[in-house]
Amino acid sequence: MTKIVVREAKALETEAIAGLRWRWVVERGGVPVVSREDFVASVVAFASAHEQTHHRVVAMRSGVVVGMAWLAVLPRVPSPRATDRASGDVQCVYVVPEERNVGIGDTMMTAVLDKARQLGLEHVTVHSSPEAIHLYERTGFAASPRVLFADFAGR
Repeated sequence: MTKIVVREAKALETEAIAGLRWRWVVERGGVPVVSREDFVASVVAFASAHEQTHHRVVAMRSGVVVGMAWLAVLPRVPSPRATDRASGDVQCVYVVPEERNVGIGDTMMTAVLDKARQLGLEHVTVHSSPEAIHLYERTGFAASPRVLFADFAGR
């Protein structure tokens, strides 16, 4: 079996990343409200428009994207102690089912957090599915009583 390579995504891989996002929603029983073609086009446009604020990491095996993770960088209000501030939010972490439980998620999260450190982010948050909580805890995340969440999606 060929080795998994985790690295920052290239622009030409955005369509494959969109395909993973589509697969993820369908896998969990979601019903898309747009065609797959329109969805892929929207992800490609989004990634292009937000390349400075949304960093993509991919896991590759034999040239095929088998995992993805996004790091959204959010500017923060200046403080008297630091006028140039930013934090991060991990989004859309997914590994195809046939590649799960072999450490790909851990490796992708290490790459995402390395990027966050490189960018000088103050902190990084993640909204996790129940089954991925241990992944985030293993890679350095911890629950905080000071982070509150208002859910407007009604889920």
